[in-house]
Amino acid sequence: MTSAVRRPETLLMMDQETLRQQFGEAEMARLRRAASLGTPGAAHESRSAPVLRRLAETEVLITSWGCPPLDARVLDAAPRLRAVLHAAGSVREHVGDPVFDRGMLVTTAADANAEPVAHYTLAAVLWAFKKVPFLAADARRHREDWSYRERRGELSGRDRTVVLVGFSRIGRRVTELLAGPGLARVLVVDPVADPAAITAAGAEPARLDEALPQADILSLHAPALPQTRHLIGAAELARLPPYAVLLNTARGSLIDTAALERACVERGLHAVLDVTEPEPLPASSPLYELPNVLLTPHIAGSLGSETRLMTASALTELERYAAGLPPVAPVTREVLAVQA
Repeated sequence: MTSAVRRPETLLMMDQETLRQQFGEAEMARLRRAASLGTPGAAHESRSAPVLRRLAETEVLITSWGCPPLDARVLDAAPRLRAVLHAAGSVREHVGDPVFDRGMLVTTAADANAEPVAHYTLAAVLWAFKKVPFLAADARRHREDWSYRERRGELSGRDRTVVLVGFSRIGRRVTELLAGPGLARVLVVDPVADPAAITAAGAEPARLDEALPQADILSLHAPALPQTRHLIGAAELARLPPYAVLLNTARGSLIDTAALERACVERGLHAVLDVTEPEPLPASSPLYELPNVLLTPHIAGSLGSETRLMTASALTELERYAAGLPPVAPVTREVLAVQA
């Protein structure tokens, strides 16, 4: 006779729109096979009497966007809680010392979220080699005249250098996509990454000051930390060569926005910005009108059906937890100090 599969008491904590988007019929069926769901089975707050009663018996939280901070008050209401399995990327907004102090397991679905960001970045890099977004903007202004084509520098996808700042999950994946098939020479700037791992991925470790003058493309993949705020400021932007392209799919705070506006207006720096500081930019920002700037509304990360890849990741972690197996993507206090 086989023993029954353990189904830990589980509560989903996220906002209602995220719940609808990330948990369809297939995901809920898989969840019910792996876990015991009480009433309510999902919550987006932690103060009402029904949620407090549910927290008192909960062993596993599956979290996503809209999860309230798991502070001492919430954790005191959940004495049986042992695991927080995040069905999105960074846990920074809701997981902190109170969770780690209690020795809880924390996991992330950031690897699944890295894929769409890496694919967006790859597409942006390949188009930026030939200045596609900027020439498209030029075409709207200079009709029946292709002379503008020569004003954007070399329009070649060969023998180009891409500098990646941050060997994060996304930075590592972008390295694989670019360096693996030989699409570009890749320099990686990351003071906490193992240089041997960078080399093994097909890239070259480098310091920021030495890498910037070599960059045809500068792509940012660092976390938003106090030490990375305005990592790219006026001095760094000035070291980029003419016709370089700055690409940011990470966090807007990595760039000094005022310095970026000056560089784009006065020097014609090219930029592809999926994230900004603030977000969105104020209507008065000159970046909206410049043909050498492409702005997208924070779309590189998981959206729509892509988010269910993160749900699948969290459900895998739940199944492994219930079976007594080690997690695939644990988050520790030490890791959270240097990663998103």
